[in-house]
Amino acid sequence: MTDTLTDTPTNELAKTFDPAAIEAKWYAHWEETGAFRPERPDAQPFTIVNPPPNVTGSLHIGHALDNTLQDVVVRYERLRGKDALWVVGTDHAGIATQMVVERQMAERQDRRTNYSREDFIAKVWEWKHESGGTITRQLRRLGCSMDWSREQFTMDPHFSAAVTKVFVDLYNRGLIYRAKRLVNWDPALKTAISDLEVENREVQGHMWHFKYPLAGGETYTYV
Repeated sequence: MTDTLTDTPTNELAKTFDPAAIEAKWYAHWEETGAFRPERPDAQPFTIVNPPPNVTGSLHIGHALDNTLQDVVVRYERLRGKDALWVVGTDHAGIATQMVVERQMAERQDRRTNYSREDFIAKVWEWKHESGGTITRQLRRLGCSMDWSREQFTMDPHFSAAVTKVFVDLYNRGLIYRAKRLVNWDPALKTAISDLEVENREVQGHMWHFKYPLAGGETYTYV
């Protein structure tokens, strides 16, 4: 007699659970058989989209918690009989990803300006394939019940077109606008970056005062 999960004799069943020997095998089986695809056309639809992680590295503990909670929700609705779909994707995070690639180049005493625009973009795409593959493997290892046949990337042409349309529509409706604002300017990347990508350092500064002479005398004002 054997255990159906591990294919080992029951008298040799391990005393502790070994997820590596079981979870990878069964997840591959679920994916190959389309277990996570919505195939109940007569059922009530239920769809969620994972907030796409940036292809700047690998997932962290926050991603593990967030995706676990989403998995609980979508599995629950699937068990309730709904035609459940969990759409999976990754985010290009253009500037952040460029920073990662340029740091790697700097470690080899190389720089972006040594390449044409097309050649540098090709290097960024190489990193995307490497990092994105790591992320999707991690999501599978977490057991996330995503429909991988619908995997998306934010730089896919239809996604870029949709984003452009939304921004144009919002601009035409007066809901977003372009104006002069203080930004975090990166002198190396030659672009503005978000607050999340800024390294804050405390330095000893000074209070500067400007002395303006007033007309008609020697009286001054200070600002």
